[in-house]
Amino acid sequence: MNQEDDAGYKLLFSAPELVRDLIMGFIPDEWLHGLNYNTLEKIPGSYVTDDFRHRADDVIWRVKVNDEFVYFYILIEFQSSVDAFMAVRMMVYVGLLYQDLIRRGEVLDKRRLPPVLPIVLYNGDQKWTAATDIAELIPKVPGLVSDYLPQLKYLLIDENAYTEADLAGLKNLVAAVIRFEHPANGAALVELIELLNEWLDGKPELKRIFAIWIRAVLLRQSKQALVLPKVNDLKELKMSLAERFDEWAKEYEQKGIEKGIEQGIERGIEKGIEKGEALLLQRLLVRRFGALPNEIINQIATATSEHIEIWGDRVLDAATLNEIFRP
Repeated sequence: MNQEDDAGYKLLFSAPELVRDLIMGFIPDEWLHGLNYNTLEKIPGSYVTDDFRHRADDVIWRVKVNDEFVYFYILIEFQSSVDAFMAVRMMVYVGLLYQDLIRRGEVLDKRRLPPVLPIVLYNGDQKWTAATDIAELIPKVPGLVSDYLPQLKYLLIDENAYTEADLAGLKNLVAAVIRFEHPANGAALVELIELLNEWLDGKPELKRIFAIWIRAVLLRQSKQALVLPKVNDLKELKMSLAERFDEWAKEYEQKGIEKGIEQGIERGIEKGIEKGEALLLQRLLVRRFGALPNEIINQIATATSEHIEIWGDRVLDAATLNEIFRP
């Protein structure tokens, strides 16, 4: 994922509403669904490891459970190829997060560490095939060594696993995000923007964030071929798109008219040639055999140029009309 896409998605998931809808709509767990998401807090987006190398992490939120916290580490993964060692990356990232929490004195009482749910949100083109548990990457061995092998799972949310029908029935902001990635057509896109605008009534900042993100997605998908002004509101974006689609429709309509005229001229020329060949054949037959029966005249009038050419070749040698029009 390029830096603009990365920044765009991190901007989206800087809103607590997106994190809540991700959990409520895509993580089937009663305990998580029962938490109070009004207590969501975003954790600083970067920290420094013990060896002073700067680590810009992904999106991290925490939610309060009684007087303690549960952390959600959301890694937004949009690379085109699947990372076979994602489980290793997640283990390192969670370790760095714990290290940072210890440094800042934000551990639980009795020097315990807070629970962390590692989430990989994936929207690449390929099906996700990588192991979701680091233990799957390590061969099983007998004896003592097996007791000390690392274990850490991450929760995979693969956007490719959901169809438009699955998502359309959900009043869920993350479902809308996935639908924007794969719109059926321009009309569906404008309709989805209008629907999102209704959902976010009274939340101008979230509307602004979505407008910026959707515009960036459309520019990326069109490979910068789509010309859209910068917008700060979903209504502005919808109007800009509607105007652009109208321009395209007029262009295609005009191209269609011009193409139709060209095709009409070409077909007219072809028909004229065919008609001239038919008349010439008819005159030659009259000179050789006299007045023609109506069925022969009709046969010539409805014949293809290929048949007329075959019959014309037979005029000079045939002794009768039947020989000319034989199969």
